[in-house]
Amino acid sequence: MKSKESNWVFAASACLPSTARLTPTRKARWQRALYYTRDVLFLFLICDTLPQVCLSTKIVFETTTFSRKRRRRMSEEDKATDTPPAEAEGEQKLSKNQLKKLAKGKGKKKEKPQWNTGKKKEVKKTVPKKEPYVNPTPKGEKKDMAKLEFADAYHPAAVEASWQDWWETSGFYKGNPEYAMGKSPDEKFVMVIPPPNVTGSLHLGHALTAAVEDTLARWHRMKGHATLYVPGTDHAGIATQSVVEKMLMKNENKTRHDLGREEFIKKVWEWKGDYGNKITRQLRSLGSSVDWSRERFTMDDMLSKAVIEAFNRFHERGLLYRANRLGNWSCALKSAISDIEVDYIDIEGRTFLEVKTHPGNKNDPKGRYEFGVLTSFAYPVEDSDEQLIVATTRLETMLGDAAVAVHPEDDRYKHLHGKFLIHPFSGRRIPIITDSVLVDMSFGTGAVKITPAHDPNDYECGKRHNLEFITVLTPSGAINHHGGEEFEGMMRYDARIAMEESLDKKGLLKGKEPNKMRLGLCSRSGDILEPMITPQWYVNCNGMAKRSTDAVRNGDLKIVPADHEKTWFHWLDNIQDWCISRQLWWGHQIPAWFAKTKAEGEGVSKNDMEFNDRWIVARSEEEAKERALKMLGCAEDELLLVRDEDVLDTWFSSGLFPFSVMGWPDDTADLKAFYPTSLLETGLDILFFWVARMVMMGLELTDTLPFHTVFLHAMVRDKEGRKMSKSLGNVIDPLEIIDGCSLEALQGRLDGGNLPQKEVARAKKNLEVEFPEGIPECGTDALRFGLLAYTVQGRDINLDVKVLVAYRNFCNKLWNATRFALRYLEDFVPTPTLLDDLMSSGKMASRDKFMISRLMKGFEAVNTNFTSYKFGDAQQAAYHLWINDLCGIYLELIKPIMQDTSDEQKDSRWAAQATLWVCLESGLRLLHPMMPFVTEELWQRLPGRGTLGESESPTIMLAPYPECNDEYKNENMETAMSTIMDVVGACRSLRSSYNINNKVLTHFFIKSMDAEDVIKGQVDDIVTLGKASKVDINIADESIPQSVGTAIVNETLTVLIDLKGMVDYKKEIARLNKEKKKAAGPLEQLERKMESEGYAEKVPEDLKQQNIEKQEGLKKKISDIEEAIANFERLLSLEDK
Repeated sequence: MKSKESNWVFAASACLPSTARLTPTRKARWQRALYYTRDVLFLFLICDTLPQVCLSTKIVFETTTFSRKRRRRMSEEDKATDTPPAEAEGEQKLSKNQLKKLAKGKGKKKEKPQWNTGKKKEVKKTVPKKEPYVNPTPKGEKKDMAKLEFADAYHPAAVEASWQDWWETSGFYKGNPEYAMGKSPDEKFVMVIPPPNVTGSLHLGHALTAAVEDTLARWHRMKGHATLYVPGTDHAGIATQSVVEKMLMKNENKTRHDLGREEFIKKVWEWKGDYGNKITRQLRSLGSSVDWSRERFTMDDMLSKAVIEAFNRFHERGLLYRANRLGNWSCALKSAISDIEVDYIDIEGRTFLEVKTHPGNKNDPKGRYEFGVLTSFAYPVEDSDEQLIVATTRLETMLGDAAVAVHPEDDRYKHLHGKFLIHPFSGRRIPIITDSVLVDMSFGTGAVKITPAHDPNDYECGKRHNLEFITVLTPSGAINHHGGEEFEGMMRYDARIAMEESLDKKGLLKGKEPNKMRLGLCSRSGDILEPMITPQWYVNCNGMAKRSTDAVRNGDLKIVPADHEKTWFHWLDNIQDWCISRQLWWGHQIPAWFAKTKAEGEGVSKNDMEFNDRWIVARSEEEAKERALKMLGCAEDELLLVRDEDVLDTWFSSGLFPFSVMGWPDDTADLKAFYPTSLLETGLDILFFWVARMVMMGLELTDTLPFHTVFLHAMVRDKEGRKMSKSLGNVIDPLEIIDGCSLEALQGRLDGGNLPQKEVARAKKNLEVEFPEGIPECGTDALRFGLLAYTVQGRDINLDVKVLVAYRNFCNKLWNATRFALRYLEDFVPTPTLLDDLMSSGKMASRDKFMISRLMKGFEAVNTNFTSYKFGDAQQAAYHLWINDLCGIYLELIKPIMQDTSDEQKDSRWAAQATLWVCLESGLRLLHPMMPFVTEELWQRLPGRGTLGESESPTIMLAPYPECNDEYKNENMETAMSTIMDVVGACRSLRSSYNINNKVLTHFFIKSMDAEDVIKGQVDDIVTLGKASKVDINIADESIPQSVGTAIVNETLTVLIDLKGMVDYKKEIARLNKEKKKAAGPLEQLERKMESEGYAEKVPEDLKQQNIEKQEGLKKKISDIEEAIANFERLLSLEDK
C-alpha cells in the first residue's frame, strides 16, 4: 500500500490476503481483534464500521471484544501488542440529528478533539498521578543490568533514567580535534544546533529539530565518523529584554529606565542565571548527544570577541556604514527592525484593529482603531480661494507633508505649477511640485501629498526634489512638536481621529471611503510599524549575497528540499542593505565611539549626519581613544568619547555561530579540525533570518562556506494547521509529553507567564477542549520516533499529539518482544562473528534466510533514507522491519522449533537462536539514532554482553551502525515467504469468517498452480500459524468435501477449509440477517437525507462526498452479507443431505 495514510493500516498486513485489505478512502477508526491461540498472537486490523462478509472470494471481518478474564489467560509474550499510530485526521462522526441539520443546511458540527474518540463520558477522566520513579543508579554511573529486574512492562521513566548522565560522564559526546584532523570531509560530521532563544523553553518545533539533528549525529558517530554536535543558546535581544521588562513591571512596578542601563543589564543576567538553563535540561531529556563541554551562549566572551571582530572587518572593508535612512520602526520596541522582521496583513476595506500601545479609541466600544479607509481633505492654495484635494490612509502624516505632487502633463493643475499650499494646522507653506514618477493622473484627484520622512515612495520623491524631511513621531509613536499645541503628545492614531474632526470643523474634510491596504507588523511585538528616518548602522550585502547564490547555483551548497532554492535566489538576488543596529539595552553594544572635544560642546551632535565621520569603529575603547586623539589632534583631557548606546541585531551574532563557537577569529584547534561544519539543519522559517546570513558572513569572513548542506524541516503546527501560539494554548512543552501532564498542570503554567488575563482564559479553554484528560506519559523515545514519522508531510506538519502518544505502544512492543525473545536465548552463546558464522553454517531454515534477507533490506533502506534526509521513510522502514518481519512473522514461526530441545532439532534451533540474536542486536542498533534510551537499555540486556572481544563497544551509541551485505539478501526466500504468508492470511481469515474457536484445529486444502514446492517446503509454518490440524496440497477435487469455505488469494492460489462439524449454519444465518437489518436502516435513512429538498444546494461538498462513500460502503456491506447468507444456506442444504 503506497499512500502515506495507509502505511500504518496494517501492522501485520502480510497476514491478510490482498483481496481483504482496506483502501485509504475508508478512513474509519481502526480497531484490533486479537485472536489468541495456544501460543500464537494473531493481529488483525479491521474497520469497525464495515464488518465485511466475504465467502468464496470474500472474507468476513468482525470486531472481537475480549473479556478481561480471557486477557488474563494470555501468555506473557502476548502482552507485546502493537498499536500503530492512529490517523491524526480521522473521519468526522456525526449524530443522526446533526446529519439532519446538515442535510437542511443548518450548520456543521465543530470538531472537538479529545483523547478518546468515543462518546463523551459524564465523568471526566484525567491522567492518573503516578509515583515518581526513584533511580537507584548513582548519577553518572552505568546501570547495572544484573541488579535491575527486567520489568514486566515498559516504563519510560525507568528506562530513560541514568543513560544520559552516563553517556555525558563517559565523554561519549565529546569531539576530538586530533582524531578529526586526520579525517577527510566525508569521514567527519560537524553540526551546530540552531541556538534557541534563552527566553524560555523548547516547544515541539524545537523537539523536531532535536530529533532530526540527534538522529544524524548518533548515526554518523556509529558509522565511525569524527562527530561534533555543538549546543548553544541565543541571547535573543528583543525577546529577552521584553520578558525581563514585563517581569520587572509585574514584580516591582518599575521600568528599565527606572533602573538605568547598567542595573537593568544586571537584572537580565540574573534572569538568565535563574531561568536560562531550562533549555539545557530539555535537551538532555530529549537525549541530544551534544558536546556539553563546548556549550556556547551568544553573549559569552568568546562569541562577543567574534562579534566585535566581524563588525570591525566589515567596516574596514567598506561594507559597514552609518546612515540616516528611512526604515521600519517599531513604536512598541522603540527600535528599528530589518525588512525580513516584518509580517504583513492585507485589509480589504474598513477594519477596526486593537493597538496595544494606544489607550483605546473612545468612539469604538472595544477601543479599536479604524484602518482600510481613504480620507480625502483639501489644502487651501496660497492667496486663492482654490483648494487642492488629496487623499491618504494615514491622515496623521499630513503634519509632515513637505509638498503636494501633480503630474507635469495634467492640464487640471498646470496653472498651479510652482505655487504653494497653506498647511491648515501649522500654516507652513507647502510647494506644489511636478513628478511623473510618483503621480498617476487617473488615480483619485491626481494630486499626491508627499511625506518624505514617513513613506518609502515619498522618501525617494523627496530626494529627487530636495524636499524637507519632517519627522512627526516620537520613538514611542506619539506626535512630536510638529503637532503643535493641538496634537503634540497624542498617540498617532488618536491624533488621526482628532485631525479628522478638526479638518471637518474647518470645512476641509472631503470624505472617506473603504480602501484596500497592507499593514506591516513587527514580527517581534505585533505592533503596526511606522516608516521613519533614523540614523542606523547598515551592512552592504550585495557582494556576499551574490557569492551565496553562486554557491547554490554551482552546487557547492546544497539546499534540501531543493524547491526552497527558488526562494533562496529570489531573496538574495533582491537583497537590501541590512540594518544591524537596534535601540535596545540587551545585546552586543555596537563597538563604535563618537569623538569630539569639550570645546565643541553641543555644537557637534552624534545624530547630525554632518559629523558622521566622527564615529570611530574599533575593537576596544583604548583603540578608539588612540584613533580619536590622532584624528582630532587634541589632548586626552579635552577628548569626549561616547560609545554608541545601540546594540547589534541578534542575527548578527547568530550569523557567526558556525565559526565563532570554534574560537574564530583565533586560529584554534577546533577551528582547524571542525570548520567548516557539515550540515545546517533548521526550520524553513529562518532560512533568511539565520541561514542566509551564516552563509554570507561565513564566505566574507572565513572565505569558506560554513556548511555544505542545508536541510530545512517542515514547520510544526497543531493538528488543525494553526501556528503554535501561547495565546491559543496549543504550545506544548516536550517534557509534558515525555513525563505526562494533567490538564490542571497544563493550564497552571499559563498563570506564571506574561500573557494578558483575557488570553490566559482563552488558552485554558482551548487546552480543556484539546486535552480533557491531560497528556499521558510517553517518554522521549516515543516522542522522537513519532516526530520523525511526521517529516514525510512536506512544508507543514499538522501535528496531533495523540499520534505521538500512540508511539509509546511501539516502545512497549520492543520491550515485550525483546523480553519474550530472550527466553529463547537463555542457553545461547553469541560469538563476535555470529552473522558470518550463521550464514556459512549450512543449518539455516527458509524462515531464517528470509529473516536475514529482510534484515539486510531494512539496513539498506534506513541508511539510504538517512543519507538523503528522508527521516520519515527511514522511520517507517525500521518500524516495519520490527513489527512486520521480526515480530509479525519470524517470532511466530520459530516458536515450535524453540520449544523443541531434542537432538534432532539441535542445529535448526541453534540457527533460529543465532538469527534471533542477530536480529535483536542489530535491529536495536538500527533504531538507536532515533530511539536512544530504550535501545541502549535492551541492548545492554542481550546475552553475551561483555564477552564479545576487545572490539565490543561499552555502549550501543558507539557500536558500528548496521550495514547491508548484498550477499545475504535472498529474493527467492522473500518471495517464498510472501506466498506462505498469503496462505496463512487466508487460513486465519477463513477461521475468523466462520467464528471458529481458536482452540479448535482445522483441516485446510491448498490449490496452487505455481508454488507447490514452496508450500510443501514450509508446510510446518502454515500448520503453526494457520492453526491447522492437517494441510493437504493439490489433492484431487474428488477428495475435497463439499462442505468447505473458500478464499481465493489470487488467480493461482486458493485456500479451502473443511467446515464439517465446525459451524452452526442456522445460527450464522440468523446472525447475518440481523446484521443485514442493522445495515439496511442506516442506508435507508441516509438515502432519504440525500434525496431531501435542498440537499444539493445546502450541504457542503466534503460532506456530500462522505455521504456517497458511506452509502457505497453500506451497499457493499449488505451485498456481502447477502452473499454470505446464500453460501451458508448452500452449506446447510449439503449438511441436510
